Amino acid sequence: MSEACAPGIPSPQNNPIKYNKLSDRLDALPATAGLWRFIALLSLGGFFELYDLFQTGYISSGLISENIFHLGELGVFGISDQAAFASATFLGLFIGASLLAPHADRFGRRMTFMFALAWYGCFSMLMAFQNQAEWIIFCRFLVGVGLGIELVTIDTYLSECVPSRLRSKAFAFAFFVQFLSVPAVALMSWWLVPQTILGLTGWRWVVIAGAVCSMVIWLVRKNLPESPRWLAQQGRHQEAHQVVSGLEIRCGVPVTAPSPAEMETAATQKPQGRFRDIWRPEYRQRTLMLVVMNIFQAIGFFGFGNWLPALLSGKGASITHSLLYAFFITLAYPLGSLICSRYADKIENKWQIVLSSLMTVIFGTLFALQTNPLLLIICGFCITYSNAWLTFSYHAYQTEVFPTFIRARAVGFCYSFSRLSTVFSSIIIGMILQVAGTQGVVAFIVVSMLIVMLTIGIFGPKTRGINLDDI
Repeated sequence: MSEACAPGIPSPQNNPIKYNKLSDRLDALPATAGLWRFIALLSLGGFFELYDLFQTGYISSGLISENIFHLGELGVFGISDQAAFASATFLGLFIGASLLAPHADRFGRRMTFMFALAWYGCFSMLMAFQNQAEWIIFCRFLVGVGLGIELVTIDTYLSECVPSRLRSKAFAFAFFVQFLSVPAVALMSWWLVPQTILGLTGWRWVVIAGAVCSMVIWLVRKNLPESPRWLAQQGRHQEAHQVVSGLEIRCGVPVTAPSPAEMETAATQKPQGRFRDIWRPEYRQRTLMLVVMNIFQAIGFFGFGNWLPALLSGKGASITHSLLYAFFITLAYPLGSLICSRYADKIENKWQIVLSSLMTVIFGTLFALQTNPLLLIICGFCITYSNAWLTFSYHAYQTEVFPTFIRARAVGFCYSFSRLSTVFSSIIIGMILQVAGTQGVVAFIVVSMLIVMLTIGIFGPKTRGINLDDI
């Protein structure tokens, strides 16, 4: 995955003096194997966020077979246990993203995502040993809080550590790594959920696997540096330049020391961000646009992803076959991100969001009309591909429209509405599935994605290649 520096940007080997400024040094980093390994290491934390999110649809059958969840009966909060399980997850995600992720602007990106990953691992392990629906749902809520912090912080960290010309490609590759979790949890659920091992039912092993692996990744990621742009924002310019020097060494290029003039110019510290700053006139429309986009993209993404086995069962597939079909369909998540990484940096992110939403509309409509298993898998694969494309493009996009001093706060606030949306859409989709079947659910998803297309297509600013320090 190596490539030369972008046209028009001189190599740092040929002109080291020009790259004394922090942002210039970051933008001059070549896309060497060292940089991609750094991105992959960062992305491993996000692997478990998606692993856990997609458990919702896959382990529910195990909870039902163990008589913890009761199919067709009202449970916690007067709704079905599966709906309460999904809603608790996303309520926790909403609180984590909206209330706790903004602390990454105060305490740093690295400390925040390390804390969030440890939180996820501890409460996932606790959930695996619960036997009552109420406690499982409560633990699931706490797991969601940690996950809500994690992905927002990873997004801001990634956008601040890679060259601007590689930002979209870096997000596509990062989500390739993260989306490997989706077929992983689908395959593990298909294999483990029907079994009992060492006295523990299979759904518990699916949860334990995620918790144990997340703690391993926590140890591996301990040596990741802090975001250099955040350090500079805090006035810690010497540390920021040391981090960039480390990235230059990782990428195999000569280290460029900052000039005294650059350090003197950088001595002015910018103000700390506040919530009201995201509503300033220059950011207000962007904030509202991303709130609307997140509300409706979540319906399309999680409506299909979390309910895929149920939608396939509604098409006449058995539980076992629906989980196996779901495994093949979910392969499109990592494959789609990997394929998209070849052209991600060549198209404006706003148009990638629009085109991926259109793809969901087209193949979602076709999915609703199919009964043949092979055609169901093909249409489902294409919807999943478009979801993967949408995911990395909007995650990159929403980090590109706000400045560093409010980036985590603004992204966390806007992104949290996707989680709040899913709290209610999980209940709505469950009701639609009972009343109108698979066709009704798909129609709900299609309308939501049309709203995403219009919102971003009309109101979204262009961001391709923009320097984050120039926002």
